[in-house]
Amino acid sequence: MSKQKFDIIQSTCIPIGIDNCNTDLIIPARYLASTTRDPKFFGDAFMRDLRYDENGNVKPDFVMNHPDFSETPHKGVHEIIVGGQNWGSGSSREHAAWAIAGYGVRVVISSSFADIHRNNLLNCFVLPVVVSREFQQELFKSIEENPKMQVRVDVPNQTVTNLATGHSEHFEINSYKKYCLMNALDDIDFLLENKEKIEEWEQKRENM
Repeated sequence: MSKQKFDIIQSTCIPIGIDNCNTDLIIPARYLASTTRDPKFFGDAFMRDLRYDENGNVKPDFVMNHPDFSETPHKGVHEIIVGGQNWGSGSSREHAAWAIAGYGVRVVISSSFADIHRNNLLNCFVLPVVVSREFQQELFKSIEENPKMQVRVDVPNQTVTNLATGHSEHFEINSYKKYCLMNALDDIDFLLENKEKIEEWEQKRENM
């Protein structure tokens, strides 16, 4: 997983309008036995059975194989997925979050997320953004009309904006996770950053 500071992410989007897109679709179970943590390995496995047939041939009808959406995510390009409702349902496998992060996606927007998957995304430095069903459908419509339209996700102000229409919504995020994302800290990094404060507190406890 890539530890990048989150501030403002403005990017084109990949529309994956699959409601109840479960973690087995996000990454098939056969990849779970791997002991590697290579991001590319899991990124290549992202949506594998929807992107390729059993012989490894590209499925041209799947959105990620369409020329408008097949470019590998990078700065300002396809760093955002707009997904169907109840994204990440099914098993709690954290490999699903590894796959999304490994593919290069930094934000997933949906009207709802499975709770465990939502937390796994945050732990992998992928921001899950919950919007209203109406805003979600507007995003899909705007992307259909212009695949090059962009969405702006302002993490400090917790807003997401459809730049094709100018419409915005506020999204919620745990203040701790927001701090970690904005400073590129995982849980261990956060503890190390506060090591002196923890040691000071422990010293006070010993002297009580």
